[in-house]
This record gives sequence, structure tokens and C-alpha cells, in this order.
Amino acid sequence: MIGFYDYTVILTYISFVSAVAGIFCASSRQLQWAIFFLAFSGFCDMFDGKIARTKKNRTEDEESFGIQIDSLCDIVCFGVLPIVICYKLGMDHIYGMAILALYGLAGLIRLGYFNVMEAKRQREEGGARKYYQGLPITSMAIALPLLFVVSPLFPTHGAFIAVLHIVVALVGFLFILNFRLRKPNVKQVLLIVAAVALAVVVILFAWHSWRNLLKGRI
Repeated sequence: MIGFYDYTVILTYISFVSAVAGIFCASSRQLQWAIFFLAFSGFCDMFDGKIARTKKNRTEDEESFGIQIDSLCDIVCFGVLPIVICYKLGMDHIYGMAILALYGLAGLIRLGYFNVMEAKRQREEGGARKYYQGLPITSMAIALPLLFVVSPLFPTHGAFIAVLHIVVALVGFLFILNFRLRKPNVKQVLLIVAAVALAVVVILFAWHSWRNLLKGRI
């Protein structure tokens, strides 16, 4: 069979399947579950590289395949899926669609550039990166659930949609802005995971009560 199927890429494959499920949910306007699958794909992406590096005898082909398949998966998980979610949330006018197209293009450019530079770095240095160059594309798996869960704080739905436009445009721009961002340590990763997990739990199981509480109706 074509491809590699060992444990070093299994989380990447799971992440991709999760994103496809999220696209199905978003398309049928089950947005809470679409957000869940986006966050779950982000969770998988946080740890797939760490798991892959535990295999010390990876061949050059396996390492190269890992880099390529991870980026191909990322453009679906954190490019296409957020675009569908945001479109269904209300970015469905011409300016919103333009922002979403540019967001997707920025993510595509970032991942293509990363593949080239990471392959070069692996040949020259090896090991794991200590810094991100630009904002990682997985950031939308953090930003979107957190924004969605605080949406009842906005005075109107229109205000939330306006902020959503700004966030998507800003995150997309930061994908390709040339700056260094230090990778989070283990404690910071766990804090991020906990915050997003809490937001997702609220969205899935206590959304109506949470929305009423924030609006002061109960």
C-alpha cells in the first residue's frame, strides 16, 4: 500500500477525519459540534509531532512524509474547516467571503513555506523547533472556540460578526507576518488545552444556560 501507517502519523490521520466530520457538521449548521471537531483536531496537532519524534529510527522518507502529511492535514483542519464554520456563522457577504478566501490563502502560503524551510532545517540542524515563524495555523483552533463561547457578551449578533471578521483577518495576516513566537512549554500547552476544553464543554452541554447567564436573564 502507498503511504506510511505506523504510530508516528496516526494522530495526523485522526485529526483529518475529525476535520471532515466538522465540515459535515458545519454544513448542516450543527455549529457546536463543528467547533468541537475543530478543537479536537487542534488537540491532535499539539501532540502528533511529539509522538513522531519518539521513534528514533525513522527513515528520511518517513520524516519527509510526516512533514508533508501534517501540512496537508493542517490546511483542511485549520484552513477549510474554520472557513466553513465562519461562513455559516455569518461571514456570508462578499467582504466576509473575501476575508475568508484571503485567510485560506495565507494559511496555504504559510504551510507551503514551512514545508520548504522545515525540510531544509531538518537536513542542517535536526531536532524540534523552539520557535514558530509567524503565527501557527493551528491558532484558529484556539481563537474560534474561545470567541464563540464569549459571543453572548456582545450586545448584538451583528457586533459578534463584526469582531469575527476582524479576528479572522488578523489571524490570517499573522500567518504570513515574519516574526518569531516561542513555542509554549508543557505547562502552557496544558493551560491552553484546559481553556479550550472548558469552552468546548460549555458550548456542547451548557450553551443555552451559559448564554442566558452572560446576558443576565437568570
